[in-house]
Amino acid sequence: MSVRATARITAALDDRGVTSLPLLRGDGPLAVRRTRDTSGSGARVTVVGAMSAPLGGDRLTIGTRVEEGARLTVDSAAATIALPGSGHEPATYDIESSVGERAELRWLPEQLVSAHGSVLHMTTRVRLAPTARLVLREEQILGRHAETTGTLVGRLTVHRAGRPLIDQQTAYGPGAPGGWDGAAVLGGHRAVGQLLVVDPVFEERCPDARMLGDTAVRTPLAGPAVLVTALAPDARLLRTVLDDALDELLDVLAG
Repeated sequence: MSVRATARITAALDDRGVTSLPLLRGDGPLAVRRTRDTSGSGARVTVVGAMSAPLGGDRLTIGTRVEEGARLTVDSAAATIALPGSGHEPATYDIESSVGERAELRWLPEQLVSAHGSVLHMTTRVRLAPTARLVLREEQILGRHAETTGTLVGRLTVHRAGRPLIDQQTAYGPGAPGGWDGAAVLGGHRAVGQLLVVDPVFEERCPDARMLGDTAVRTPLAGPAVLVTALAPDARLLRTVLDDALDELLDVLAG
C-alpha cells in the first residue's frame, strides 16, 4: 500500500526579531522537529524518517516558507533511501520552498540513496524574492554497497524575482537516456551532487568559474548565484568536496 505524506514548515520573525516556527507539521514518514541552531541567529528543523520511505507508489511532499527577514536551516537525521515497492508505480518526492525579502534558507539534507529496483521522481522548486539568500545541497548515491542503482529522475527549478535562475533535469539508472554512466557523464562514479548558493552579494563580487579537483566544477550563473557540481566514488568524498566549496563561497560572501 502506497503512502501519501506532507510536511509543512513556516519560519517567521516574531516581535523580538527572532526566527520562530509558527507552522511545523508532518505526517507519516515525514516527521519534522525543531533542533538546536548553532549559529544562534535563526531556526533549524530536522526531518526525521518515521518509517521506510519512499517506496514505489509513495507520494511525499515537503513545503517550506521562509518569511521576510527570517533565517531557516533544514537538514535531516539520516540518509533517505528510495526502495522498491510492491507495485510498478514510481515514488515521487516533491520539495516546494519560498523565501521572502532579506530571508535565508539553507537546505542541507543528508544523501538520497537510490537502491536497486527502486524508481523515484524527485522535484525541487524554490521561489526567491530579489533579496533572498539560498544555500541548497543535493547529493545522490546510486546504489547501496555492492549493488547497482535504481532509477532516479531529478529536477531542480529555482526562480528569483519571478525569473528563472536554473532549471535542470537529471536521470540515472534503468530507463534513463543512454550514456548516463559513460565517460561524458558519470564515468563510473556512484556519488553525484551539487551545491547552489544564491546571494545578492554576488552581484558585486562573484567567484570565477574553475575546476575544484578532477571531478568538480564551480560555475557562476546568470544571476547572483554560483553552482558547484561534483562526482565522487563514495558519499564521504562527495561531502568533503561540497563542504570545501561551500566554505570558499562563504568566505567570499564574508568579504
